[in-house]
Amino acid sequence: MSASPFALPEDLAGKATPALINTDQRHFTAIAANIERARALAEEQLTSLRLAPGGTGQEAMDRDLEIHRTVARLRALRRNRLDLCLGRMVTAINPDVPIYVGRFGMHDARGSQLLVDWRAPDARPFFAATAAQPMGLFSRRRYRWSEGTVIDYWDEVLAPSPTTQALALDDDSAFVASLGVSRTNRMRDALATLQADQDLIIRASSRGPLVVDGGPGTGKTVVALHRAAYLLHAENRLRQGSGRLLIVGPHHPFLSYISDVLPSFGEEGVQSCTIRDLVPWDCTPQQEEDQAVARLKATVAMVNAIEPAVLLYEEPPTYEFEVETPWSDLRIGAAEWAEAFGAADPATPHNEARDAVRDALVEILLDQHDHEETDRDERLRDERRRYLRNHSGIEEELGKSWPRINPIDLVGDLWEVPAYLQMCAPWLTPVEVRRLKRSRPHGWTVSDLPLLDAARLRLGDPGAGRRRRQQDAAQEAEREEMSRVVDHLIASDDSNMKIMSMLRGQDLRDALVTKADRPNSNSDLLAGPFAHIVVDEAQELTDAEWQMLVVRCPSHRLVRLLDVLEAVSPERVLGHPYDVVFQAMQAAVHSSLLATT
Repeated sequence: MSASPFALPEDLAGKATPALINTDQRHFTAIAANIERARALAEEQLTSLRLAPGGTGQEAMDRDLEIHRTVARLRALRRNRLDLCLGRMVTAINPDVPIYVGRFGMHDARGSQLLVDWRAPDARPFFAATAAQPMGLFSRRRYRWSEGTVIDYWDEVLAPSPTTQALALDDDSAFVASLGVSRTNRMRDALATLQADQDLIIRASSRGPLVVDGGPGTGKTVVALHRAAYLLHAENRLRQGSGRLLIVGPHHPFLSYISDVLPSFGEEGVQSCTIRDLVPWDCTPQQEEDQAVARLKATVAMVNAIEPAVLLYEEPPTYEFEVETPWSDLRIGAAEWAEAFGAADPATPHNEARDAVRDALVEILLDQHDHEETDRDERLRDERRRYLRNHSGIEEELGKSWPRINPIDLVGDLWEVPAYLQMCAPWLTPVEVRRLKRSRPHGWTVSDLPLLDAARLRLGDPGAGRRRRQQDAAQEAEREEMSRVVDHLIASDDSNMKIMSMLRGQDLRDALVTKADRPNSNSDLLAGPFAHIVVDEAQELTDAEWQMLVVRCPSHRLVRLLDVLEAVSPERVLGHPYDVVFQAMQAAVHSSLLATT
C-alpha cells in the first residue's frame, strides 16, 4: 500500500506524528495486503467452481451452494476497504501489541489475527469498557474514516498503564463531534460509535422476546441492525443456514436506508420487509374507513376465527359412496371417511393435506378388496393403488368433501355471509357481525391483511399436491427404465465375477435414480419459520399484525423496538406493555430503555 491511510486535516497535524500513527500504518498495510490476497483466492476458487462439472442431484446442490458462499465472500471483500477497521485497544495482558477490532474477523496467511470480529467476546471491551470498569483495557482508539482514509481518531485512557503509550487525548476531537450528528442515508459509521448501553442490548441473551423502548435519537435503529448482525455471528444455526433472520421495518424507504449495513459486516441472506409484504398478492389495500371495524379486525381473536372457518371444510362426510373398479365394486361409508380424514397431519396446511386423505382412502379400499382374496400379490396391489389414485370418481368426491380453497375466497366469505362469520367468531355481537358485512367482499383493506395471511398459511399451496404427483410419476418412470437397463446389463454380463449382479440391490438402484428436489409448498421466503425477527417502530403494529410475526417465529425470539410516545394508541401500549400476543407466548420478556446520548 503506497498511499498513507491517514489523511488528517492541517488543524490536526499534531496527530500525524510517527510516534502516534506508525503502528497503525504498519497494521493497515498488512490488512490491505491480506484483503488483496483473499480477493485473489476467492476469484480463483470461483472460477474453478464454475468450470467444474455441474453434476446432478445433491452434488449439483452442493456446488451451487459453494458458489453462492464464494460470491458472497468475494462481494464482501470488494465492498470493504481499510475502513472495515473500527479501532484498536491496548490490553493489560499484552500492552505492547494492540488488538484491532473490525467489521469482521481477519487472519493473515500465517494465521496471525489482524482483526477481531466486533461481535466476538474478545471485542466486547472495545464497546463496553469505561473508566469505572476498564474491563482489562489500558486505552482505546477509535477511527473516523472517509473514502477509505482516516480523517481523525480519538484516544481514551481507561486505566493507568505501566508502559509509555503515544496517545492523542484532545476532548475537542472531530470524532466526539460526530456522535451528535444527524443520520445520513447510510449507517456504515454507526458501528464505530456504539455506546455501552447499546452494546449491552445488542449482546443480550437471545432467549425469549426482547423489548427496547427509546425516544428519537436514542439509537433504536442502530441497536436493531447491529443486534441482527450479532445474532448472525453468535448463533451456530444461523451461521450454518439452519435458521433465518427477518428484519421488519415501517416502510420501504427504511428498508433501503438499512440495506447496506449487514452486507458491510460480511453478512448476506437476511430477509427484510414491511408488514404488508408478508401477504404476497398484487393488490393495493385501502385504509379501513370504519374505525370500529378496524378495531375488531386488529384483534388476535379475529385472526383466530380463520381456524374454525377452515375446519368446516375438514368435517368427514356421513354418506356412502361406491367406487367402481375393473376387479370389484368398493364402498366408502361414514367410518371410512372418518378414518381417511383422520390421516391428515394437523400441522399440514389444508390444501397440502388433501393428498394424505386421498392416499388413506386408497389404502382403505385396497384393504377392503384384500379381505376378499386369499392370495395377496404385492405387484398387483401396486397396480391397483395407481389405478385408484387416478380414479376420477374418488377425485370428484374428494373435491366435494375436502375441497381446495383459495385464501381470498375464504376471508371474503366471512365478510359476505353473516351466518358463516357468526359461527366462526361466536363472541361477536349481532351488531358487530352486521358492521363487518360488506357488499364487496374482495375490496381489501389494510385491516384485512392479518386475516388473509392467516388463511394463506393455514390453507397452503393448492398446487402442491399436483406437483408432488408429477414428481412421483417422473421418478417411477425413471425407476422402471432403470430396471429394464439393469436387467439387460445382468443378462449380458459374461464375466466370471458377475459384477453386474450387484445392481439387483434395491439401495443401489435407488441411488441411480435422480433425486430431483421435491416441490416446495412453502416457496415464499417470507413465510418462515425464522429463528429471529427484529421489528423497528413496533408501536405501530396491532395485535393482529403481531400475530403475523409470532407464527413465523416459533422460538418467540423477537426483538421489539418501540417508542411509546410515538404510538398510534399510547394507551394500549402503556396499558398492555407487551400486549396480549407477547403475554400468550408465556415466555420471559426482557425489556431495556435507551436514553439519549
